Amino acid sequence: MAGIIDVTAKIAEVTAEIAAAARAAGRDPAAVALLAVSKTMPPARIESALAAGQRAFGENRVQEAEEKWPPLRERFPDVDLHLIGPLQTNKVKKAVALFDMIETVDRPRLARALAKEMEASGRRVACLIEVNTGAEPQKAGVLPEDADAFIRECVDDLALPVRGLMCIPPAGEEPALHFALLREIARRNDLPTLSMGMSADYPVAIAFGATQVRVGTGVFGPRG
Repeated sequence: MAGIIDVTAKIAEVTAEIAAAARAAGRDPAAVALLAVSKTMPPARIESALAAGQRAFGENRVQEAEEKWPPLRERFPDVDLHLIGPLQTNKVKKAVALFDMIETVDRPRLARALAKEMEASGRRVACLIEVNTGAEPQKAGVLPEDADAFIRECVDDLALPVRGLMCIPPAGEEPALHFALLREIARRNDLPTLSMGMSADYPVAIAFGATQVRVGTGVFGPRG
């Protein structure tokens, strides 16, 4: 019971902080969604969040999500499950079947594979383009200078259901600069969804227009 109470309290705390950050930015708190990052979390901990009313979750790996979520979704069919980790093309079929949003579309080959699978399966999964705002060589994501052309390819040529953008700012850098850059790319491409901000910086992200924030430790506590 302590675990349920703990996660419930953490969700309430994060939700209150989201609302406060939104109001401080002159925004409607309802315009910012909490995505609880459940990667590496056991089903019992996730059930605590579900019992508290949380329905949007983010997972990093297709295989881990495939093991955990089908039985949970049988009991909670209104779950909104997002893939927020890198996607290999050989996992596209499973990802399209399992997730409601794929936030890490970052290269033409993956975009083509997703478009092909969505056409074959008839399942249209919302997509976000991941932008490598810091141009970090070790990170996934399309470079900012290539983002407009890639977005147009995904939308116009492949007819992918692109809803917005996602980024992970470099560690140790001022995140506001990266959130502002992502917001500008979204604005000029008329994309409404901005997935940005994590446990350490989501209030800043909300000030720059985040429509969903990805919070793991803030909801579930430290990963064991």
